[in-house]
Amino acid sequence: MSGGVAARTLRQEGFDGRIVLIGDEPGVPFGRPPLSKTYLRGEEKLDKWLVEPGAWYADNDVERLSAAVLRVDVPGKRLEIDGGRSIGFDSLLIATGGRNRPLRVPGFDLGGIFQLRTVADCDAIKRTASRGASAVVVGMGFIGSEVAASLRTMGLKVCAVLRGAAPLDAVLGPEVADVMAAIHRDQGVELVAEDEVVRFEGADRVERAVTRKGRRIDCDLAVVAVGIEPATDFLNGSPVALDNGVLAGPTCQTNVPGVYASGDVANHLHPVFGRIRVEHYNNAEKQGATAARAMLGSTAEYDYIHTFWSDQYEHKLEYAGHVRRWDELVVRGSLRDRSFISFYLAGGMVRAAVGLNRGGDPEQDAQGEMAKAARMIRMGLRPARRALEDEERDLASMLSADG
Repeated sequence: MSGGVAARTLRQEGFDGRIVLIGDEPGVPFGRPPLSKTYLRGEEKLDKWLVEPGAWYADNDVERLSAAVLRVDVPGKRLEIDGGRSIGFDSLLIATGGRNRPLRVPGFDLGGIFQLRTVADCDAIKRTASRGASAVVVGMGFIGSEVAASLRTMGLKVCAVLRGAAPLDAVLGPEVADVMAAIHRDQGVELVAEDEVVRFEGADRVERAVTRKGRRIDCDLAVVAVGIEPATDFLNGSPVALDNGVLAGPTCQTNVPGVYASGDVANHLHPVFGRIRVEHYNNAEKQGATAARAMLGSTAEYDYIHTFWSDQYEHKLEYAGHVRRWDELVVRGSLRDRSFISFYLAGGMVRAAVGLNRGGDPEQDAQGEMAKAARMIRMGLRPARRALEDEERDLASMLSADG
């Protein structure tokens, strides 16, 4: 996604030199969100999620090379790729994303155990996920939660095993996570919380998952969703600085002149949030464009106030900002009614906001509450708790200097 957007942006900005897009995943660049939702459920094809249709690349003289990069020769400005080949570069964008983190337990290699990252992964799950089958989902972050919701919607019996007390509790906090847990339970998902899978059992295919606390969960398939690791192995031994991904500065350039990073792999120095690595669609898209412009000489900082969304059953969750530790949670609306915006404050400053079935899409609805919350975050505002809670007070009133 990020590399494809960068190639498109280079052409849109008038670059007429050679562009080579290298990747070992088949097909043209696309956005992954439907893989855990509409595409998995068979409700949507991927056509509208393509960065550009396949013909665009040939029409715009963008070479697509299906290959894995094995090593980067930074002084020689060459990439060593599989098959004994190499290719030179003047500027390089690293947009390799991540790879699924494996679950290192006995039986993980049994048939019927899946992870989700590619179209092929999704198609394999779809072939196995027949109505009435029993599925175990390991991990209830965003991918795990969306997969659990999709499989349940498809008519499967779903049992989810998670280390935390509730889905997404590390990201959303216990109050909001409890709401998400209730949503899943209402839909018939069994949540095995504060536990973890220690082995899978079966002959040739998975038949059950066994947890640390001794639960034995029979299943026809399992989907493991325990996060991703930045794909940076090919950079080991190179001068490109690594730490939880590729370290990138405010303009997406790495410590090496002419080498840039974007998307899931980029550990970026953000002017508002500090150093962060973000694994979401909106970031991959927007950061790829910023990196491309930087390759052409732009000095504009990448200061996007991160947003993303998650669809689970009929519920829509929107997130703006970035925070991992906060002092205070302020709720506008009703947790009980599952219609609210929660504000995450650190040192009195709004650092993130989550809207569940309320607030609009911050990317599409500029006058919506979530878009206004994103502006608060950008401005570093410290609104009073009672003002955030007050349903009668428009958030816009807090955006002025004297608000």
